[in-house]
Amino acid sequence: MRYLVTSALPYINGIKHLGNLAGSMLPADVHARFRRMQGHEVLFICATDEHGAPAELAAEEAHQPVHIYCDEQHALQKRIYEGFRLSFDWFGRTSSIENHRLTQHFSQKLENHGLIAERKTEQLYSVEDGRFLPDRYVEGTCPHCGYNNARGDQCDSCGNLLDPTELINPRSKISGSTQLELRETVNLFLLQQKMQTRVHDWVERSTGWPVLAKSIAEKWLAEGLKERSITRDLSWGIPVVDKEGNPRPGFENKVYYVWFDAPIGYISATQQWAAITGQSWQVWWLDATDVEYIQFMGKDNVAFHTVSFPITLLGSQEPWKKVDRLKAFNWVNWYGDKFSTSHKRGIFMDQALALLPPDYWRWYLMANAPEGGDFSFTWESFQATCNSDLANNLGNFVNRVTRFADTRFQGRVPQDGVPGEHEGHLFRELEERLSRLRRFHEQIEIKKAASETRAIWNLGNEYLTLAAPWTTIKTDPVKAGVAIRIALNLCVLFAQVARPFIPDTAERISEAFHLSPNQLSWPSASSVETLLDNLNASSSFEPPPVLFHKIEDEWVRAQLERFQGQAVTNSCADSEA
Repeated sequence: MRYLVTSALPYINGIKHLGNLAGSMLPADVHARFRRMQGHEVLFICATDEHGAPAELAAEEAHQPVHIYCDEQHALQKRIYEGFRLSFDWFGRTSSIENHRLTQHFSQKLENHGLIAERKTEQLYSVEDGRFLPDRYVEGTCPHCGYNNARGDQCDSCGNLLDPTELINPRSKISGSTQLELRETVNLFLLQQKMQTRVHDWVERSTGWPVLAKSIAEKWLAEGLKERSITRDLSWGIPVVDKEGNPRPGFENKVYYVWFDAPIGYISATQQWAAITGQSWQVWWLDATDVEYIQFMGKDNVAFHTVSFPITLLGSQEPWKKVDRLKAFNWVNWYGDKFSTSHKRGIFMDQALALLPPDYWRWYLMANAPEGGDFSFTWESFQATCNSDLANNLGNFVNRVTRFADTRFQGRVPQDGVPGEHEGHLFRELEERLSRLRRFHEQIEIKKAASETRAIWNLGNEYLTLAAPWTTIKTDPVKAGVAIRIALNLCVLFAQVARPFIPDTAERISEAFHLSPNQLSWPSASSVETLLDNLNASSSFEPPPVLFHKIEDEWVRAQLERFQGQAVTNSCADSEA
């Protein structure tokens, strides 16, 4: 089986916060790494989502042409994701020529099949700005919950999708002007209601979705699909063309709506990857019966990936690969309220990397992955988790074992003696836990996989306490040597199970034993005794530097003081991706 893995496309307007990382990109990376370790062929694809009103607004605020702004932000985001060790096979862009062509292709196919039509609508026009205002250019009061800063496309307080004309007391996002009036305009609409039955049947047949994803899709379908505009009165985006590829009459100043072209970016980014590598993109996307396609995203993106994008694929009547498993995540909150890119609330990825190495953040976020509900970040819980799991549990084990073995066994793996009672118990426990860990990874239960990884580290520490080689060596050096041989092999095993979560640390451990990271394949639970005898007798190793330094109270107090200005007082904060 081959695995196609995609994570929700991060929007181009600025550096993303830790909630974005935990809600799609990082769990996708953990799963992609796990599948590679199993020996499977994996293609992990992502891209910056670069079109739509927020990109124009962000570029205006930065006093840059929008294409220059997007160029710089793409390079910046790419560099940060590399800093977090996200192992994308390709990190593309929705502004690419491939995405232009493919979006126009889908539009034409859908129109040929009677699923796109022109519609006259009334849209808000700002007299002061001298232009139509697409949805995100309008703010106002939500008619459902009364939130005062609802956007024209969605309220981030109650989650309801909106039309700008529904807002109470609407105002221009550009100028703040309330001199708005309704004027007639023409846009292309996707006739989603024509696909209601087909999409419903497809959703019902989909079995690899968690309850969160399935329930969101079913809610949309139960409410009845409505036709939805797929073009906007904007200058930045993919031009609307006719059958001959020429500008469509009447649409010269319009582009495709970002939510129509963005998911197509998964396919076009694969085309970009294929163009660079010389490989085939078609084997992943067309008639790809030997591919399992897994999508990762936050819950706010689920409706578009379970309804709107599938309508594009199904409606084209072409054999495009549809998602097999859709993994949706809840929010990571900031002290009980929502992270926000637009409000600069929370910890952002560049700030995190400047504070500590990526493995601290990767472990903490995945050990608390927001799968069953929202999770609230606090500095206090961050300190407790990292100190307990990384410094005390994993780091201390590797440090104690390798330094003791370096001193008492001259930096070589002991070769004498055979396993005894303590080792037998360890083998049985590890066999069960490794089997469970593999199952959690395969089921994409990230938090449970992290918990089981921690339990395996704990098991090693419990064994070391029972075997007590630093005491036994005084009376039975051979028995102590057996314990150290097992413990040194446990160091390598710990690196193997840790690698999907904390790859830098796994690499440092493997280097201490003169192993390349590629030698850290996924461990087999059926041969634990052999697994813990993999290191060649008398082979050398060097104790690695301290893997994790403890996070001190003084450091936590400094972060609380530094970031307290970002603490939120408005419980209706947004969760903009």
